[in-house]
Amino acid sequence: MPDIIQLLPDSVANQIAAGEVIQRPASVVKELMENAIDAGSSSVTVRLKDAGKTYIQVLDNGRGMTANDARLCFERHATSKISEANDLFAIRTMGFRGEALASIAAIAEVSLKTKTASNELGTHIRVSGSKIESQEQDRISEGTNITVRNLFFNVPARRKFLKSDQTELRHIINEFNHTALAYPEVEFYLMHNDGTVFNLPGAHLKNRISGIFGKQILQNLINIETETSIAKISGFIGKPEHAKKTFGEQFLFVNQRFMKHPYFHKAIMKAYEDILPADHYPSYFIFFETDPASIDINIHPTKTEIKFENERSVWQILHAATREAIGKHNLSPTLDFSREGIIDIPVMKKDQEISVPTENINRHFNPFDADKNDHERRSAHQDWQKLYDTKNNQDLSPGLGFSGEDSNEQIQEIRYLQLKGKFILTPVKSGLMVIDQRRAHERILYEQHLETLQKDAVNAQNTLFPETIELNSNDYRLCLELMGEIGKLGFDIRDFGKNCVIVHSIPANTAVPDIKSVIETLLEQYKNYQSELTLDQHEKIARSTAIAAAIRYGKQLNSKEMQELVDQLFGCSNPNTTPGGKPILNIIKIEDLAKHLA
Repeated sequence: MPDIIQLLPDSVANQIAAGEVIQRPASVVKELMENAIDAGSSSVTVRLKDAGKTYIQVLDNGRGMTANDARLCFERHATSKISEANDLFAIRTMGFRGEALASIAAIAEVSLKTKTASNELGTHIRVSGSKIESQEQDRISEGTNITVRNLFFNVPARRKFLKSDQTELRHIINEFNHTALAYPEVEFYLMHNDGTVFNLPGAHLKNRISGIFGKQILQNLINIETETSIAKISGFIGKPEHAKKTFGEQFLFVNQRFMKHPYFHKAIMKAYEDILPADHYPSYFIFFETDPASIDINIHPTKTEIKFENERSVWQILHAATREAIGKHNLSPTLDFSREGIIDIPVMKKDQEISVPTENINRHFNPFDADKNDHERRSAHQDWQKLYDTKNNQDLSPGLGFSGEDSNEQIQEIRYLQLKGKFILTPVKSGLMVIDQRRAHERILYEQHLETLQKDAVNAQNTLFPETIELNSNDYRLCLELMGEIGKLGFDIRDFGKNCVIVHSIPANTAVPDIKSVIETLLEQYKNYQSELTLDQHEKIARSTAIAAAIRYGKQLNSKEMQELVDQLFGCSNPNTTPGGKPILNIIKIEDLAKHLA
């Protein structure tokens, strides 16, 4: 039997490695920007064409490389950062220049120009599909200039799965922001198709945040800072009143490296739980400094998932620091009384006469006269019973709307009762049906929107005045990307530039008066559905817009509105659950009701 195991050629091995590290144009930008930072650059420029699919250029003014280093950096496992295994547990740098360039050069055409301060001439190398095509001396400035053309040109299956330019650009902006926030002292520039996306001079962290997310965010930020033997935590958190329904201004860094850490995110959200609605997210930009030996950054190829040795302790420190920052800035919750618990304090009128308070005392009361006292108590009980009977006759029976052989005309007319602005109650043959009004409307809108998208039948209502909405850079790009499709539903949204859009109309069946809230919820829900591979574009948009436009809990409905909502619900193909699978209604059987009254 012949041998079947063989060593892969370097070109194939590099393509496999590239598949782990280089997933899309944003991966190239991330790796090259991190290399520029590690080279000590004070200025980094990123230029793109077609969202990086055809052209990515990263220029820096860092230390540059010698001719030998420039050649070696395209070899696998070539790095200037590690010399022994123990170095893996003390990493403070960002990238592994050789690993990144070897992976990129395996699936693209790469041009590298680099020069050190001590050399008069620099080096210019061209590589395509891992093959060195040329190497020559060149007169260039100090630093490194890397150009990547035709990404995935030799892996067409991979290139086919790239998304639209707007989507790929959003991913690039994400990676750009991570590095720009981690190094606010470095100036960064991002250009796309000859237009400037970001121009960020070196600045303090707060100014860098405003440079990326707009000046309006400055009034939202409060300082957070604490230092322990385990970790030092610093940065900014957002005021609760500025929290958004979209997730996009939440950043965690450790030793200036961006990380995704759901466990630490929960620590922050826990600190806000009493002062923030469940569907809102505060901004936060939090930086951890800790011993590199106490974290593991190599559990994922992109090095964004990081394991902490003292994770539980860090969680407690972060939670306490967030609560302390909230408390220091008087953001703790105030007492919120319902109307039922409010005490009405009398207010003196201008012409009101002041009278001496009088005492209402029964001077004939004798605590030892049992017969008389029993008579008074019985009278009081009878009066209370009359009040209860009256209330029952006027409110309780008609409100429930039950019909039967002995029901009167007035009771039969009232078919629906709204409970706490959340549920609609209606009698059915087997008992009492309870309908969640928001979920019901979500199902109705979903089916309407899906049908509209398939038929291109626009049903819009113009806003009283066009409303300008400022979004963060990611949501702005996503909004531009979805503009055409959601326009079919009645959303007339136009680009205003500088991360702003103008809303001229919304779907006619939108129940939420706050247009900004509708747009933010729509974008957030769409981001949540992006990972759902089984859903097509229309399905994602229909679900997202239905959630954004559905009536809110607390909305008071009259009998006609409740009737219409129920009729529309039972006209749906699936009235029982929302598009996401949550139950819309439940029937409480008569036997179960009887048990509670037994």
